[in-house]
Amino acid sequence: MLRTWTAPRAGTHVWAASGQPPSARQGGLSASDVLERRSRGEGNGSIASTGRTYSEIIRENVFTFINLVLFLLGLALILLGEVSDAIVAVGVVLGNVTVSLFQEVRAKRTLDQITLLSRPWATVIRDGQEWSVDPSEIVRGDTIVARPGDQIVVDGAVISSGPIEMDESLLTGESEPVEKDMGDIAYSGTFCVAGTAMYRADKVGAESVANALTARARTFRRVLTPLQLEVNVIIRVILLVAIIFELILLAQAPIFHFSVVESVKMSVVIVKLVPAGLFLSVTLAYALGALRVARRGALVQQVNAVESLSNVDVLCVDKTGTLTANRLKIHALQPIGIQGAELRSALGDYAASSSSDNRTNQTLARECEGRAQSIEAEIPFSSAWKWSALAFSGGRLRGVYVLGAPEILAPQASLSSDLTAQIESWTKSGLRVLLFARAVNGRLTRYSGAPVLPNRLVPVGLVSLSDELRPEANDVLSQFRAAGVRLKIISGDDARTVAALARQAGLSAQLVASSGMELSEMDEKQRASAAEVTDVFGRITPDQKEDLIRLLRQNGHYVAMIGDGVNDVLSLKRANLAIAMQTGAQATRAVADIVLLNDSFSSLPFAVQEGQRIRNGLRGILKLFLSRVLSVALLLMAVMILGAFPFDPKHISVLTTLTVGIPSIALAIWAHPGRSPSGGVTRSLAHFVLPAALTVAVAGVVVYVFVVLTASGNAQLRAQTALTIVSVACGLLLLPFVQPPTGWWTGGSELSGDWRPTYLAVALFLAFLALLAIPALRSFFGLIPLGLPTYLSIAMIVGVWTVLVRLTWRARLLERFLGVDLQQHAGG
Repeated sequence: MLRTWTAPRAGTHVWAASGQPPSARQGGLSASDVLERRSRGEGNGSIASTGRTYSEIIRENVFTFINLVLFLLGLALILLGEVSDAIVAVGVVLGNVTVSLFQEVRAKRTLDQITLLSRPWATVIRDGQEWSVDPSEIVRGDTIVARPGDQIVVDGAVISSGPIEMDESLLTGESEPVEKDMGDIAYSGTFCVAGTAMYRADKVGAESVANALTARARTFRRVLTPLQLEVNVIIRVILLVAIIFELILLAQAPIFHFSVVESVKMSVVIVKLVPAGLFLSVTLAYALGALRVARRGALVQQVNAVESLSNVDVLCVDKTGTLTANRLKIHALQPIGIQGAELRSALGDYAASSSSDNRTNQTLARECEGRAQSIEAEIPFSSAWKWSALAFSGGRLRGVYVLGAPEILAPQASLSSDLTAQIESWTKSGLRVLLFARAVNGRLTRYSGAPVLPNRLVPVGLVSLSDELRPEANDVLSQFRAAGVRLKIISGDDARTVAALARQAGLSAQLVASSGMELSEMDEKQRASAAEVTDVFGRITPDQKEDLIRLLRQNGHYVAMIGDGVNDVLSLKRANLAIAMQTGAQATRAVADIVLLNDSFSSLPFAVQEGQRIRNGLRGILKLFLSRVLSVALLLMAVMILGAFPFDPKHISVLTTLTVGIPSIALAIWAHPGRSPSGGVTRSLAHFVLPAALTVAVAGVVVYVFVVLTASGNAQLRAQTALTIVSVACGLLLLPFVQPPTGWWTGGSELSGDWRPTYLAVALFLAFLALLAIPALRSFFGLIPLGLPTYLSIAMIVGVWTVLVRLTWRARLLERFLGVDLQQHAGG
């Protein structure tokens, strides 16, 4: 039974375990000792955190460049008297912040719950009793008990006789257990897998090795994707253009005698060049992707992480605990002098009868059916002697059976040349090879109690073991390879072992492997070359792993890293995209952009598709926004030269809402997965945007001048109305060109086959016609009725524009004129 004990520090609760400590000689600290050491700052409470607080999440999402632009836009609109438009601009900010905060706060809460559920407890000895305490309650000098399955929570020396075996894979990446005896150091973040011992808390808090590694990566990083970087550049350019137009307006106002009201309206139109709705569309697309991926078992911490995954061209994967399931499997059984079924049954009985619960026995028990037999003596496996033995007293097995490393058992066993060759072949392939042998009788211990290998062993069989890949790993990695993503496996294990696993995962048999020792002897240039050509890295330290990621990025790659241990934290931070396993170290989950729930890779291919969907949707949205911005800017330039102004602020509101506001949301929702064209976003969009904007501007100027010259009265407002109609009609016709439903509409974009954007364009145009037909709405938006001849002229010009822009795209007229090739970068 456990009972509650309240420590001297108020509010601190621990649990006392019944029974006595493993050694009466270890009484542990007293309650007063604990209080005194905690008062001196020697507690384990100071632990570096790589996660973010709620206040940090709020600050990072509110104070961004984009939000600053929109706040300034709203302020400018208020100063110009356009309060309703200012509310829209600020509303976009609030929408951006709300969506981003919802996603990232939700992810943080989920991770906090995972951390709480997986948080280890420690068994300490105080006042001669065992107490189960939270790791934060440990102080320097505490005596801590480690049993199989327990996590080591602080660094310290083993102070009782062992040996015990530790799994240090989360810290070093090496999968083989490490033996610890009295005086050896047990490191935080590792696990006891065999034996029971006590260790002393020597390095607590930030002093421990695990926390020292974590502290180097505690600064949270936000990595922008290539699309985000180019969108930011585009926005800055548009902002600069708007400022230039405002300066031109200030210079023109006294020359053309613009009134204050006219100047204010013109300023509002210019300010509205900045595409406020674009930011909300981007945020919405990211949020939709994150929600879809979450349903498949991946937690997205960064709203741009899903889109980021679609940019990856190099995927680095940690081996132990990430690519593998931290379990072994039988690669092959080779019977010697007996039948295969007899060997499998004997191994099953051996594993079932052993008291050891190491990974080898777990594998044999799982894959070889057997029953526990009566035994007289047992020597458990230890890395010190590299074998285990059982002396059976009767039943299906009689005598002594030994399982161990062939090179250790060979002096007492007669191995043929064929067996030796087989052992060497498996070993060179990176497999773990064990020899199973028996002796009719023989002592297992010396008089001193030390283990002794029996004489005259008779080989019974060979067992080769390999790491077990996660069930979905092979299929997922093959999908990445098919998509052109290069795979690199990085591990602290021997390079041969890692290479064997890589081949099992589907990598080429001619893969290139390298070791950490080889890398340490190279200069920067040689390491950069090795990072490029090598597929498998073994015996890699955390610093070397981080350096490999840095070199790959330096070589121009977009790198994703998947890891689970503390030793992966630095490389995860260095990568463009960090992916962690749910059961990995808390520090890796905290720095990750994506956390794979249930440690399953299966959500990654779907996440790649969602990333492609986001990229394709945003490219379509950018085509609409940039075509609108550039065409309006050209119209402003052309008409301002004539000493007039093309739009009223309300006209721009109608144009923006119908041609980009509503369609952009629809495109974000309806986007299709599929690989995007190569090259930068700006250049790939130029094929679509430049012809569209130039031809719309030309059509608009023609209509504007035509109406001004033919109008009998109120020419300015009639011309603005006609220009608004042309701009809306052409803007809506761009929708089927962005997502071509049939081959006729292709040219600016590749065939989509999706009719929904076309139907939406028709519906929005009908809504616009209703606005023109209803006097109250028409008057509210500053439009006036035009005569039938004017409407027919506008329809004819729009028809000519449709044919002309299609011809410009298909014949690549603009590219030919400019002498550039944009078509190879264009696409849907």
